[in-house]
Amino acid sequence: SAYLPRLKTKKIILASGSPRRLEILNGLGLKFDVVPSTFSEDLDKSTFSHPIDYVKSTATHKAIEVKDRLKSTGSEPDLIISADTIVTLGERILEKPADHTHAQQMLSDLSGRSHSVYTAVVLLFPAEPIESRHMTIFCEETQVKFANISQEMIASYVATGSPMDKAGGYGYQDPMGGSFIESIQGCYYNVVGFPLHRFCKE
Repeated sequence: SAYLPRLKTKKIILASGSPRRLEILNGLGLKFDVVPSTFSEDLDKSTFSHPIDYVKSTATHKAIEVKDRLKSTGSEPDLIISADTIVTLGERILEKPADHTHAQQMLSDLSGRSHSVYTAVVLLFPAEPIESRHMTIFCEETQVKFANISQEMIASYVATGSPMDKAGGYGYQDPMGGSFIESIQGCYYNVVGFPLHRFCKE
């Protein structure tokens, strides 16, 4: 993207504690501080007509929470980047598993089926007037096809603890989690948690 060199001179905040997002943005050569959002991610899913609206709203709340918190301390960055990732299986929205039993159930449900991964990204420019280009929001979808996975494989993966901080209970970048994936349609990085190509395009 033509904007990347300019971004390297800006004060940027990543409003996420995700090590995957940190690694992806570091790979672009961007310099930024990490200020994880404390937004509780408890929006009522039933009030949204589509998962895209839900994930965009959660990512927006994350960015605004960090902006307001920084403003209260007298700090105003040039750009705040927030993101949220969900997995949908049919009409169900799958986020991070609550415990190991929940993770095992999620992976059992995904086994042998296709699902969608949505990542919403918010680019918030706190110094810009609200009526101008104050905020950019976009969402990327990747379709993922899981192979049939045995209960033994699922139990072994859950026992590693790796699924616990990931939407849908798996990580493409994990050797074992990645081995469950038969094919994808769309951006690999979107499944990891940050749609790299779309971010550079925006």
